[in-house]
Amino acid sequence: MKKLRVFISGQKYFGQEVFRLCNRLDFVEIVGVCAPVDDKYVTKLASTFNVPIIAAGTLRADTLPDNVDIGITAHSFDYIGRKTRYKANIGWLGYHPSLLPRHRGRSAIEWAIRMRDAITGGTVFWLNDGIDRGDIAYQDFCFIDPVLYGKEPRKAARKLWEDELQDMGLRLLEQALRDVHAGIIIKRPQAKQFSTFEPNTDVKDLYKPDLLMLERNTSLSK
Repeated sequence: MKKLRVFISGQKYFGQEVFRLCNRLDFVEIVGVCAPVDDKYVTKLASTFNVPIIAAGTLRADTLPDNVDIGITAHSFDYIGRKTRYKANIGWLGYHPSLLPRHRGRSAIEWAIRMRDAITGGTVFWLNDGIDRGDIAYQDFCFIDPVLYGKEPRKAARKLWEDELQDMGLRLLEQALRDVHAGIIIKRPQAKQFSTFEPNTDVKDLYKPDLLMLERNTSLSK
């Protein structure tokens, strides 16, 4: 059986670990990466293995290598446009650290803690035109230690990511790659009636309770 040709768009430690995961799977061939030129994780690792590098911000359909089977986003801030997604033979996978469709948006873990969710998790999903709206491939869950509610939300989110959600993402992505290589494609639409979208916590004066259920309120008004 031929190898699965994978392209990775990502950065930082998680991007590096996704690269390591793909590199150790004997049925995967990494055909390129998109990462910041000064990234000391993905860019450095790709250079070590002589994998072609595309600078972050320049990924488009015409810069994506030909005959890519699967694209993966791993802590990527590059928007993967429709033409770029469609160029991949099978599609693009992303990992979001929440139980989608709950907590769409960049600060998902922090919002789970701010809202005192008892359970959270991770989702590997198929990218589409929306933000964290694509069909679900795989999910897993974990409990949130109540001790985290008493910590500064950003520090608590980092601990939950490092202790639970990061490794969960790698496990789910490995499962996805193994299944796709075996011809198993799982796509389950998100249950829109349960969706939430919260703002990026880097934004000043962000805490506005009317924004916490933004998606549901918007859908009801249309």
